[in-house]
Amino acid sequence: MESNLNRIISQSPKLKLSGQLSKYTNVMKGWQYRWFSVDAKTGSLSYYLCDSSTVGDDIAPSPHVLASAPRGQVQLAGAVVYPSDEDSRTFAIACASGDTVKLRANDARARQEWVDGLRAVVESHMKAMDISNTSPLPPRELLAASDAMVSARQALFLTEQCNASLARAIESIDCASFSPTDPDLLLLKAISTASTQCLHQCLGLLQRHQEINQPPAEATPILL
Repeated sequence: MESNLNRIISQSPKLKLSGQLSKYTNVMKGWQYRWFSVDAKTGSLSYYLCDSSTVGDDIAPSPHVLASAPRGQVQLAGAVVYPSDEDSRTFAIACASGDTVKLRANDARARQEWVDGLRAVVESHMKAMDISNTSPLPPRELLAASDAMVSARQALFLTEQCNASLARAIESIDCASFSPTDPDLLLLKAISTASTQCLHQCLGLLQRHQEINQPPAEATPILL
């Protein structure tokens, strides 16, 4: 099950399956440093609160993690890991549950190492699940459905970014012709937000439909 993971680690001896990353929390708090650790056997990515004095010291063997229990946990089986176009350090994990975790490494090389390592864990656990042998769908149709869900999650992530950019642009308008409180601009902002929320609900329905049509698997709780 771990052959692909071992292959990638052997090709990159400095590959870190644990270390500090910035995690995007919300609009108010923005990016927060967390200590991340991957359990390749269970296919889970856990993250912990860490002491601000260790920020940037991601090579420290014993970072000052503030609690033994993880702040959150992400199940990697069925997830999609992809680099972001916004810069050379950011990447995201689109989970099978529909949640998206946005992360940022120290530099482009560190991002690539994390993406390669996480993708190897995802691939190993997808092969171990052996879905194609137990699903009622033929293998070709199963792959097509899986690819479609991946594309839908990526498209929704980009839509969220565009919606946020539109809202920031409207709020920062400073000219004689328009103002942030212009009724037409407020309507445009509201329609954009409502459309994004509607797409979220639609993707959730598709995700539940996909789960219903897949064979039951042992569930692993995701702590948010």
